[in-house]
Amino acid sequence: MSDVPASRAKKSLKSAMGSIRRAGAALKRLKVQAPSPAAAGTTFKERRLARRTTSGLRLVLSDRIDFVNPQHWDALAAQTVFLSRPYLRVLEEHGPGNVEPRYAMAYDSTCKPVAIMLFQRVNVDGEQLRKPRTKRSLLDKPVAGLQENLLLCGNLLVWGARAIALAPGVDAALVWQGVGEAAYRLRRADKLLGESDVVMVKDYAAGEAVTKESLRLLGYRSVETEPDMVLSLKPEWTRFEDYLASLTSGYRSNAKKLQKDCATAGIALRVIDATEMQARQDEIHALYEQVHHGQSLRLATLEPSYLPALAEALGPRFVCRVAEREGRLVGFVTSVSDGATAIGYYIGYDRATNAEAPVYLTLLQSTVEDAIGFRAQRLSLGRTALEPKAKLGCQPEPLACAVRHRVSALNLLVSALVRTAAHDEPPQRSPFKKEQGAAEAA
Repeated sequence: MSDVPASRAKKSLKSAMGSIRRAGAALKRLKVQAPSPAAAGTTFKERRLARRTTSGLRLVLSDRIDFVNPQHWDALAAQTVFLSRPYLRVLEEHGPGNVEPRYAMAYDSTCKPVAIMLFQRVNVDGEQLRKPRTKRSLLDKPVAGLQENLLLCGNLLVWGARAIALAPGVDAALVWQGVGEAAYRLRRADKLLGESDVVMVKDYAAGEAVTKESLRLLGYRSVETEPDMVLSLKPEWTRFEDYLASLTSGYRSNAKKLQKDCATAGIALRVIDATEMQARQDEIHALYEQVHHGQSLRLATLEPSYLPALAEALGPRFVCRVAEREGRLVGFVTSVSDGATAIGYYIGYDRATNAEAPVYLTLLQSTVEDAIGFRAQRLSLGRTALEPKAKLGCQPEPLACAVRHRVSALNLLVSALVRTAAHDEPPQRSPFKKEQGAAEAA
């Protein structure tokens, strides 16, 4: 008699027990810890005062990037390509249909610009919160009917602190007070379009105490999210082969095997330009959707024209590398040069082909080559797929976001729900030779 049914039953039971344990842990985190009366009173007074005190900054709010003072904006936007006016025009014209950009500029009493901010008004429905699956649950119907507006200080189409730029020497706590004030004014100004109940700040470095404390005083609840996986690039890496030579023999062999396995399967990688991207945007978008629609949280979905338009706008700061077999695209990955940082941006691949050959892993690895080509100092690969990124040599850099409900009483619930947020810890991998590790330690 076959042991297969018993094995399956054991596996199902193990999975169910794991779900029960995770649910229990989440329920424990939902318990709101009652602070001492003295501490609660002090905190309440501090927050109440902070929320009812203006920053003293002079704010300019805008619905379009071309409405702001271009010289003032560009002087601070040079800190990241994702605040540049060419990028923001692409976001306005080719961004997700449920995302409307908003902009704020803060000036001091001498009318000197001290900060620029990107906000997004996001319309969220229940379908964006459900992972596609065959089985349905009792929660599907009420979740499907959900319709909510979110005001975001940040950018859903990129990770990291790339939505706010401060002038050198400016008091960060003062600017964050200005961020809270700008969010309040934007939320009130957009009320005719529908109330935005939730305001979120996305993202900031989890270790920034000033940011976290400033947001706490404004009533925001912070939570650490999955880290950004970052590879530090060595100055002596002038070619991809230099990176491979720095790996230990095992990791180097695996890296070369990825390329060999794809070649054996008849898959070749090459770089395409903005013109070809535009001509094949439907193919590229179909590959993107295979990855995107497998995610459980999809607050924004790219339009087919977004990546080709971005390639056209950014020029040499943008690279699109495709995986192709017999003239058919089976994968793509994009990279963006953002100053000293290269960003491994959007990726897509055909899942059936990826089951035959390591398309995803080979494309992911190719972002190292693109980063070296940009002469970047670091490669940022974002939050997902922590294991393969750790094998490339990436190290985690913690990120956090902060959330606030417009109804103060409901912030207690927001605080409890925030504590249920959990993420996998990034694995520790040491792919580089010991000599390099010793030099880094020195």
